[in-house]
Amino acid sequence: MELEKLNLPGVEERRPLVIAGPCSAETEDQVMDTARQLAKNGVKVFRAGIWKPRTKPGGFEGNGVTALPWMQKVKKETGMLTATEVATAKHAEEALKFGVDVLWIGARTTADPFAVQEIADTLKGVDVPVLIKNPVNPDLELWIGALQRLNNAGIKRLGAIHRGFSTYDKKLYRNLPQWHIPIELHRRFPDLPIICDPSHIAGRRDLISPLCQQAMDLQFDGLIIESHCDPDKAWSDAPQQLAPDVLSLVLNNLVIRNMNQTTESLAELRKQIDEIDMDLTEMLAKRMRVAKEIGIYKREHDMPILQTERYDEIIKKRMETGSAMSLDGEFTRKIFEAIHEESVRQQMRIME
Repeated sequence: MELEKLNLPGVEERRPLVIAGPCSAETEDQVMDTARQLAKNGVKVFRAGIWKPRTKPGGFEGNGVTALPWMQKVKKETGMLTATEVATAKHAEEALKFGVDVLWIGARTTADPFAVQEIADTLKGVDVPVLIKNPVNPDLELWIGALQRLNNAGIKRLGAIHRGFSTYDKKLYRNLPQWHIPIELHRRFPDLPIICDPSHIAGRRDLISPLCQQAMDLQFDGLIIESHCDPDKAWSDAPQQLAPDVLSLVLNNLVIRNMNQTTESLAELRKQIDEIDMDLTEMLAKRMRVAKEIGIYKREHDMPILQTERYDEIIKKRMETGSAMSLDGEFTRKIFEAIHEESVRQQMRIME
């Protein structure tokens, strides 16, 4: 991809680039109150959701075009640049008409190549920064494809937003970080700015600060964070929004390590190992939950725990799969023997 720097007027080129504002533009007073507080604390780019795609109908879905003059007022009064999400070509047209400075494409839209292409066609010949969130599911190629569609339309000031990935199994985070995916994106496109969205990864405001620090330690270029003048009364995503003064505290406490790290850097590689180990641990826990369900089934149907043929089949197939992935056969055998031993132990506890 042919990329240029984001070059946001009035915004210093230093880490982290901070984009902050409410999840939704609810009222003019709410928008202006939040913007004034953020500007006072040094934020240079104000974000707000004008159109809000909700998972289920019935929630607040944004004020639409009605809220765009409020963004103009923010820019005029505070000097901040403005940013909003566009999910359709019509959204992009309206946002540009009202002078929105930065557009981003949300996770649901990124997952739809047809929608992305329509937005890309609309933006041909327009010099505007566009940030693209990762798709809902962990699909790096789909993420790259969306970036390429915009780039092919002539958008050179591109960036990626990492907002985590949805999972059926709810865990600590609203969306799993799976840091190795944006790390691989950076490896492939080292000039592409990557911005972390800790609000959507966390889903809870108490988890946002450590996620911000992790993103900085991984050399992310910026942060896009939801901030509301009265978070508990927000019309959408209230639990993950920070008051402006709390956001200021989070940002001021960040430790920014500016050493030049590459994908060969020992510190970055160790961070990748930590994240992969976390993923492995979560997957093992999930496997044991399934093993317990099998144990319950065996107990209810008077079946023995040890199924020799099944065990032999597992070991054989896993060794073949590991070999195809350049893993030593003995190494693979030992791993799955240990996993099977723990599965048997879990089922024995259920039998007892």
